[in-house]
Amino acid sequence: MAEEIHEDHGHSVAAWTTVCFLLVAAICVSIGVAWGLHPFYYIGGALAVVGVLVGKVLGKMGFGNHHKIAAPPLTPQEQAQIRSQQAS
Repeated sequence: MAEEIHEDHGHSVAAWTTVCFLLVAAICVSIGVAWGLHPFYYIGGALAVVGVLVGKVLGKMGFGNHHKIAAPPLTPQEQAQIRSQQAS
């Protein structure tokens, strides 16, 4: 099985802010369910929506991870070198 590399996975201000909002939202909804406090349902739901939106906005503002998914394209010299190695 190939080794997976998860370097710096989720370590950003945007990710942790979203996680914190969603954690508080889950606690609010849980309190609402456990004790029958209906306003907590709505507060928790609103916090969940706000948390996702805040995370997206922070990511677009540059507070997310900045990893390039694809490798940079090969230069013509590198392509020629690869072709010559494959031919021999």
